[in-house]
Amino acid sequence: MITIDTGTDGGPIEVRMSGEIAGADYEDTLVPAIESALQDHDSIRMLVIAGDDFKGFDLGAVWADTKLGLSHWKGFDRIAMVTDTGWLRTSIRLASPLLPCPAQVFLLADIEAARRWLRESLGAIHIIDLGGPCIQVRLLGDIDPDAYKQAEGDLDARIRDRDGFRLLLDLTEFTGWQGVSALAAHFSLAREHAALPDRVAVVGNKRWQHMAQRLMGRFLNAENRFFDEADAIAAREWLSSP
Repeated sequence: MITIDTGTDGGPIEVRMSGEIAGADYEDTLVPAIESALQDHDSIRMLVIAGDDFKGFDLGAVWADTKLGLSHWKGFDRIAMVTDTGWLRTSIRLASPLLPCPAQVFLLADIEAARRWLRESLGAIHIIDLGGPCIQVRLLGDIDPDAYKQAEGDLDARIRDRDGFRLLLDLTEFTGWQGVSALAAHFSLAREHAALPDRVAVVGNKRWQHMAQRLMGRFLNAENRFFDEADAIAAREWLSSP
């Protein structure tokens, strides 16, 4: 059986699973709740609770789950699975890198931590005016698709307001992307703005970031360099130099 709590504040949908889940549970309960929520929101966050009385899925439920994921692939913003069931925890962990949104697994005793994780901001993109043609884009934490949506309009507006464009990309506190859709949003934003800057400084503190800068240089028309975190001031000076 599946029961749904949609809440009253536009917060995450809470889904409780008990007994053996059948395809009809998806079709009659879960799918209508998700489709109703997506009429009011571009994407949703979902808390799935499989307690000690959860017995598993029948084949119809497995197929219904697959159809639900494919038909609403871009509709999920974040998913938290709360369960003590070992095989289910392992399955979610293995699948999470391939999901279009961030997904985390929590024990039943940590359900409040799961609720907090669904509501909190995981990462951010800060855009800072450095004066003249120079703009700093600072990536913080684990970035989700919403962060890219919010940053895109701000970046476009700042580029329009200046003569020329030089970019300082600060990766010193960047820890990764939250799901496949966030990675796709990153490359979409990069592709749309790749031809605009005439100089790019990448500041980081990890080897992969230096490698990424070298790879990025193959696609940019701009002069670009990597600077270690300790040389952040030198990066700004190089960026603003004639």
